[in-house]
Order: sequence, then C-alpha cells, then structure tokens
Amino acid sequence: MAQRFELHPDNPQARFLRQAAQKLQAGGLGAIPTDSSYALVCRLDDKDAAEQLRRVRGVDDKHHLTLLCRDLSELATYAMVDNRQYRLLKLATPGPFTFILPATKEVPRRLSHPSRRTIGLRVPEHHVTQELLAIFGQPLLSTTLILPGETEPLNDAQEVYERLERQLEVVLDAGACPAQPTTVIDMSGDTPVVVRQGRGDPGRLGLVLEDAG
Repeated sequence: MAQRFELHPDNPQARFLRQAAQKLQAGGLGAIPTDSSYALVCRLDDKDAAEQLRRVRGVDDKHHLTLLCRDLSELATYAMVDNRQYRLLKLATPGPFTFILPATKEVPRRLSHPSRRTIGLRVPEHHVTQELLAIFGQPLLSTTLILPGETEPLNDAQEVYERLERQLEVVLDAGACPAQPTTVIDMSGDTPVVVRQGRGDPGRLGLVLEDAG
C-alpha cells in the first residue's frame, strides 16, 4: 500500500523525503514529480524493483529506462561522454531532456538496451526531485508514468495514488507537473538525433527534429 507524502514544491519537508528514500532503498517503487511529468522510480541496482517498474509501465527490456541524476558529474559515471557531447549536455542540464548514451560498466547490463548497450540519462530541473536524489545518494531508475494502453502521462498525485496504491510504496505529491514528456536526444552515434520532441526545445541546443528511422 502506497504512502503519500504532500510536499511543498519549493521547500520540500526533509523528513518526508528521508522516509521516501528509505522506502525506495528497501526495494519499493515510487511515483515522483519531475520537470516534465510524473515518473515511476526505483533503486538502480534492485532487479526485482526494476522488473516491477517495467510491469507497471507495461514495457519490455527493449524500452529505454532512464537514470535520474543530480548533475553532470554523476551522469558521467554511468555514460561514456566525449568533449563534444559534454558541451551539449552542459547546455541542456538541468532540464526536460533525456539523452541516450553509451552505458558504462556501472550500469547493470540488464538495464541497458539489450542490443545497443545504451541507457537513457537526464538531470531534472525540479526541486523535489533534486532534493530526493541528494538524500538518496545515487541515481534513480525511472520511466515516464504512462500506464499500459494510455498515451498521456499521469499528472495528478491523487489519481496516481488511487490507481496505483497497491503497486507502489511511495507517492510524492508536490502538485501538478507540466504533463509533457521530455525531449529525447540519441547521442550514441556520430550525430545527435532528436527522436522525440517533448517539453525541451532542441533549438536551445542547436538541434532540429529529425526522423531517426
């Protein structure tokens, strides 16, 4: 049964975040607000929690999961980034962008794309998410909270709680999010490719929307 914590969006109560972090550390699944939409999250190195996350989301192992990182230095621990890529990442973070990058050995193989050995990474610009990551002490494995058979992410914490209370341990309620997914940029090849246009503006990075094939 999920526990719902009501948090101030700009000054979240540390005691609630600590309790939420403890539940995630113990293998629980959570729903948290971000700068794009609500996301499902769990501990990076918990196989059972990751499988539960995929079940709730209704996706298989070919679906890119995303690591929520506090900053670029943390991101670089889990992705191989060259100087050109780093400059682009610096322009876009924190913000509503997800980057697909080659995974380092720090990422469990079962979490990366099975044929490409890539992983999604992002640095969200949301105070509650940043404070939770700081307390948790490592990235959180995440995916946009879109339920099977639906096309739009859930954006209301009360609705999240009502629909998923038996499948989650934690719901962080800090008010509504923008309800728009991140812009996804594949940086695993020679040229960055915008594979999904979302809330983040690719023009800010000097990129245009292309068909990734």
